[in-house]
Amino acid sequence: MLIAENHLQLILEFAIIIHLGIMLLFNIVSIPLSMVLFIALILTAGLAVVFGVDATFLFLPYISHHEFTHPFGAIAVFGWATLTASANLLSEVDIRATSIKAMSIILFVVIAIAGALMHKSFLILWILGWIVGTFIMSKSFKRSSRLTPKRVMGVIIAGLAGFGILEVLSRLFSAPILSPLLRISRIEDYSLSSLTMVLKNTTLWGHVQGSCYWGSACLGGSDGYVSLPMNLIHTLTLPFPLFFGVLVTKKDYIDYMLPGIYGVAFDFGYLAFIALLGWATLVICTGFFILKKYRSKRKNGSRMYLGREAMMIGALTAFITQTIIGFFMFNRSFNGAAMVAYIFLSALVMAHAVTLRRRV
Repeated sequence: MLIAENHLQLILEFAIIIHLGIMLLFNIVSIPLSMVLFIALILTAGLAVVFGVDATFLFLPYISHHEFTHPFGAIAVFGWATLTASANLLSEVDIRATSIKAMSIILFVVIAIAGALMHKSFLILWILGWIVGTFIMSKSFKRSSRLTPKRVMGVIIAGLAGFGILEVLSRLFSAPILSPLLRISRIEDYSLSSLTMVLKNTTLWGHVQGSCYWGSACLGGSDGYVSLPMNLIHTLTLPFPLFFGVLVTKKDYIDYMLPGIYGVAFDFGYLAFIALLGWATLVICTGFFILKKYRSKRKNGSRMYLGREAMMIGALTAFITQTIIGFFMFNRSFNGAAMVAYIFLSALVMAHAVTLRRRV
């Protein structure tokens, strides 16, 4: 069937189209390092502005914020990691990149502050992205890792200090949305009951019919707990079950309180959960294998793959980060609009496999 009949089919069809489209693009378009550097700089700077403006709206009356950190958080990690990798690759070929490295540090700090003000989960994603990106780049460029115990402890202390500042700001401005303690207490209050509901009702292909919060309207699978953006489904006029979620009582009960593996298992069944873990593992292993090939070509004097190597480092960093956060911490971090970003990052990694085989 070309027309998807439920959320799972739509996700799979959308993923196939995105993967094929980017794969074709990679085989048609040349990707020099200069172009990758320019795109990464514009993307990272643009998201820094968007996150900053959105965070400012939290403190202004009569203006609503949009929470761009959910759909674009992993894309910000991709942009920053690609920008930093591009600067390092310039240094590898004896081109000074001091200003670019300085810019990447400034953008890193701006995005960290703006994103943390909007969502505490983003700060975790951002710090993890820095750790993963630093690890990959230290291996790619054969340099000593910056992840020393002292620096890791410094990042942890800075993170705790950031949460403390957010709590103070939430009390000062009477803005509960900023409070980390409120978020933690909600997770404590609701995660266990949500987890119990998921484990008791999950089957191989979905969940027990009627176990959803909307009772008899529950389909027993593909009920929309995990889906693509609602606006996309509305635009395509697809007759799928949709709900905007009343916090802690409907969709958001799973979306906010449980890791993504439980959301996927509950909505699509244990088999889909196993398949998703398998695909994520395949993407990560493929990415590291191709990075090794790119590094080997660079060490042999070839500059043909510098742009692709920078893009691969960025995409692999963001994909691994979003996988860890989305699968094992917050379902929302790869659900809805964030799932579009996740599929896009997966396609950016896997597209290299076809071009590498054709060229090498």
